[in-house]
This record gives sequence, C-alpha cells and structure tokens, in this order.
Amino acid sequence: MNFNKNITVIIFIITFIFSAFSLSFASNIESDKSVLTGGVHHKEDISQAGHEHINLGEILPIGSCIPFAFMLLSIAFLPLIIPSFWHRHFGKISIFWALTLAVPFVFIYKGAAIYELFHIIILDYVPFIVLLWALYTVSGGILLRGSLRGTPIVNTVILIIGVILASWMGTTGAAMLLIRPMIRANNYRKNKTFMVVFFIFLVGNIGGSLTPLGDPPLFLGFLHGVNFLWTFNLFFKMLTVSTILILIYFIMDTYYYRKEKITPVKEEKIPLKLEGTYNFLFLAGIVGAVLASGLLDLGEVNTFGIHRATIDWLRDGCLILLGFLSLLTTPRNLREDNEFTWFPIIEVASLFIGIFITMAPCLLILKAGEKGALGFIIEAVKEPYHYFWVVGLLSAFLDNAPTYLTFFNTALGSFYAGMPESEAVRLLMTEKTLYLKAISAGAVFFGACSYIGNAPNFMVKSIAESSGIKMPGFFGYILKYSLIFLIPCFLIVTLIFF
Repeated sequence: MNFNKNITVIIFIITFIFSAFSLSFASNIESDKSVLTGGVHHKEDISQAGHEHINLGEILPIGSCIPFAFMLLSIAFLPLIIPSFWHRHFGKISIFWALTLAVPFVFIYKGAAIYELFHIIILDYVPFIVLLWALYTVSGGILLRGSLRGTPIVNTVILIIGVILASWMGTTGAAMLLIRPMIRANNYRKNKTFMVVFFIFLVGNIGGSLTPLGDPPLFLGFLHGVNFLWTFNLFFKMLTVSTILILIYFIMDTYYYRKEKITPVKEEKIPLKLEGTYNFLFLAGIVGAVLASGLLDLGEVNTFGIHRATIDWLRDGCLILLGFLSLLTTPRNLREDNEFTWFPIIEVASLFIGIFITMAPCLLILKAGEKGALGFIIEAVKEPYHYFWVVGLLSAFLDNAPTYLTFFNTALGSFYAGMPESEAVRLLMTEKTLYLKAISAGAVFFGACSYIGNAPNFMVKSIAESSGIKMPGFFGYILKYSLIFLIPCFLIVTLIFF
C-alpha cells in the first residue's frame, strides 16, 4: 500500500510540474504574440487580465489536458489495482487531480482562470448534480412490488419501455426509475452484467434522442432555436440502433437464461403493485421545471462574476424542493425496501467535480475552434459523417452538451457566416438538415460509449454495483461492449443515413 501511495505521489508531482510548465509555456507564447500585435505586452498583464481580455482556449496547449487524462485513468485502473484504497478515498483522488490542474492554471492566468473554473462549476456542474440528485431521490421513492421474474421477454419489455420514456422524462429520469425494478427482477439470475450495460446503452442514452427533454445537447439546440419537434427527424436513426441492440440483447439473454438452466421455483405469485406513485407528480414537476427554464426569460444574476439566468437558479431551487418533498412524503421503509442508499449519488458527485474541473481546458480548446490546439480537427470536419463521428467520439469522453454546441456553431459559421442566428438555425434545420441530424445523433448516441459519456451511465453502474452486480471497469466497458456492439451499429447508421 505504501508503494502504491508513493507511486501516486510521484505521478501527482510529475503531472503538476508538466501542467504548470505547459500552461506557463503557453502564457509566454501569448506574451510574445501580444508584443508583435501591439496588444498586451507582458505575461503578468495576461495573467491578471479578466476573461473579457483573453481567450484561454486559443493559447492553451494540449498538455493542459493531461490532468483530465489522469483523472480518467484513475477511474479506469485504481479500482482494479487498489480497490479498497479507491473505495475509501475516491473523493480525495478526484480533488487530487482537480488540484493538479487548478493550482497552476490559477497561478499562471489568475483572474481569467478563476473565471473559467467558476464558470464550469456554476453553469455546468451545479445544474448537473442538482438534476441528478433530484431524479435519483424522487425515483428512489417509487417501488414496484410483486412477482416480476426477469425472463428474456420481461427484460426486453423493460428496455423497450425505458427507450420510450427516455425522450419524455430524460435519459436520467427513465434510467433512475427502471434500473432498480430490473435489477430486482433478475436477482436470481447469474449473468447480469450485460443486462446493465445494455440498459445504459438503450435507456441511458439512445432512447433520449427524440425530444429536447431527452438529453442535454438537444435541449441546448432547443434553446438556440431548433424546433421542439424537429428532433423527431432522428426517429429512424434511433429506431435502427435500438432495434439492433434490443435484438442482440434478446438473443444474449435467451442464451444465458437457457445456459443457466434455471428451474422454476414454486412460490406465491404476488400481483404487481406500484407504491409511492405520488412521486410521479414530483417527476412531472422536475420535467416541467427543466422545460420552463428553456422557455422563460427572467433576466440574469451575477454570481462571483458569472452571469447565469435567473430562471436557471429558480429551476435548481425547484428541483431541490421537489427532492426534499419526496423525502418527507415517502415512508422510510419504502426506500429501504427499494434498497435506496446515498452512496451512488455521493460517488457521482465526488468523481464528477474532478472530471468537470480537469476537463475545463479541453472544452476551452474545443470552443476556440480553428484557433485552438484542436483546430486541425475542426478544419477537417466537412461532411455529415465527419460531424457524426467527431462530435460522437468527443462526446463519449467530454461533456456532450458543449461538444454539441461547438459543432452546432461550426456548422452555422460554415454555411451561414454573418447571418443572424435565428435565421441561420432555421436554414440549418431545412437546407442543411443532414448536418444537424449528424451533430444531434452523434452527441446523443456516442454518450453510451463510456461511463462518463452521459449523466446516468455512472449512476446506473454505481447502483448495479451496490446491488452486488460486478460491472466492467472503465476500459473493460469500452473494449468488451462499446467497441463490439455500439460501434458496428454506428457504422450501419453512417452507411444508411450519413
């Protein structure tokens, strides 16, 4: 254990130094550029400049993304190498890597860096974790009692219901509502890992592609003028992927069900009954609050220099209120029977604060477009299938919402430069609809490729593990499932539609 700790400390020091050197190097380059252009003349001026004076995304090097890479590697390998240490200290490890980015970042760029870190915490992390907490809390108060036996047909029906619900109550809402009943229905089965993985594929991601309520990237598109029902243009793409995955799942489930040679157990059949159904009112309130936040304009509030819509703060407050109302009105024994614990949401909140902070330079570079260190990627994106795969692959490991918005704006700039956004978006939906379909489908579909690709993925994994189901590690999930089942489906979608 001491050896592992020493290795971790060494890695931390090396990463910290490399990150500081890379950021300092970028700052020196920008200082030299400013001398030539007659702008800011000294590195100190750049370091102290506010966010309005400097676009960090244009000067940050690829090396600034290294803490994010180590954060992902920690999630992938530490549970395998030092599992007991990881499960006791995953929150500290998350903060550990966040600091390797934040300390040199703030030291070099001062005000501009502080602004960007507050920006990603207030505008991205806070609403992310508040929504997830509310959905987790409310869905944990809904219990399905009775004799539900997880046969291949029953499991397939649950997945189909989840796919249908995902677009109307969000992938997170549908996943949190159905994952526990599915796990309980299959508690007598031996092979359950693939069930949870396909649940993540279908309910946690693919199913949320038909409305802006389904997945955050589509909601961003709605906020920028994409019609609410336009996303139904993704129906046949969603249907193609869902049908293939559901058929594969049914075949696999049937194979394992027969292989396990499960003998029917004579037991009293208890009629199915939903308890805590009043929590559906709270779920409806959550969906309504999210939708209202995209329709109402009540001005902005300045919080630590970050301008955030007043309605967004009201939405978050409403979600917290609905969560507490669910806790107050739901009997404790019902949650206990539902095997409800706080560990999954604590784990997600702890890990994702590190992910969001270390991810900040990656998103800034991406948002800088052709002027950033990843400009060669932006410049190479020309055809619809380029958008589908580039947006998708980036969405699998970065936040799919800003990735969607970056390439959404890239498409607008490529085809309708200088045109007002409202008119440009209208033309993008009609004249260049294939490009918008590719961007939208890529952001939603590829979120299933990794545990951090979409909000419910890691949550479902954590709930499954707390129920005793052995889930694959970060790279195991990708190698054993995503590459084998998802990527061929996406190639088929590319050939047929893009």
